[in-house]
Amino acid sequence: MACFKILGSCSGTEPMPGRHHTGIVLSAGDRNYFFDAGENTSHTAYTQGVDLTLTRAVFISHVHYDHIGGLMGLFWTIVKLHSRYGANLADDAVKLFIPETEVWTHTYAILKGTEGGFRHPFGIEVAAPSLGTFYQDENLSVTAFESHHMPRGEEGQIRSFSYRIETEGKIAVFSGDVKSMEDLIPVVGDGCDLLLCETGHHAVQDVCEFAATHNVKRLVFVHHGREILEERPTVKEALDACPVPLCFACDGMDVAF
Repeated sequence: MACFKILGSCSGTEPMPGRHHTGIVLSAGDRNYFFDAGENTSHTAYTQGVDLTLTRAVFISHVHYDHIGGLMGLFWTIVKLHSRYGANLADDAVKLFIPETEVWTHTYAILKGTEGGFRHPFGIEVAAPSLGTFYQDENLSVTAFESHHMPRGEEGQIRSFSYRIETEGKIAVFSGDVKSMEDLIPVVGDGCDLLLCETGHHAVQDVCEFAATHNVKRLVFVHHGREILEERPTVKEALDACPVPLCFACDGMDVAF
């Protein structure tokens, strides 16, 4: 059975006790796939028992800091596990899909300045996501949809994505950050088994209403905004009224899928 582990459940706030910025890892088949990599991603993953040497791909929704602040640490930790313990990556390369690939170019330059010059015994294959089903292996397929959380670049390049993930006959949607619930209509399509939806920019009630009217079978709130973090009364009201089974993600939580 595939399983999502929540590595960071907080939106781009100041530090919050017990919570870190958005990061999720999906274990499917015998490999791990990361969706965003906020601060502390590798620390939480490693200390929670995720085998980082089984990392096959990393999918970034957009390059805001609260979604990529732990990207450098993730790759550095994988290299450290090799140099310290001789732990080899299961594959020849990690695939990194990141909008605005030049951000990785700068990140990589910083890594090269660390101890040992960041000599990695595996490849790092970098590309921007493309609309449609752009990744597929024996464990899952990932389809990208444009999110309007960020405007397009000067040359029309898409800078923000939501992802539809199909594995073991089920469908999950990772919202990334979206401008409005309308961004998720084509991603969810006829429905999904699980929606991992940000609430950092949207009222909880609006997310619940969307899920109830778009055949979402299960809802997990991620990327929490202050409405949830401050436990405002509207959160309890939404929880009591939502007709879709839901939970609020916490760091370290497993979501079987």
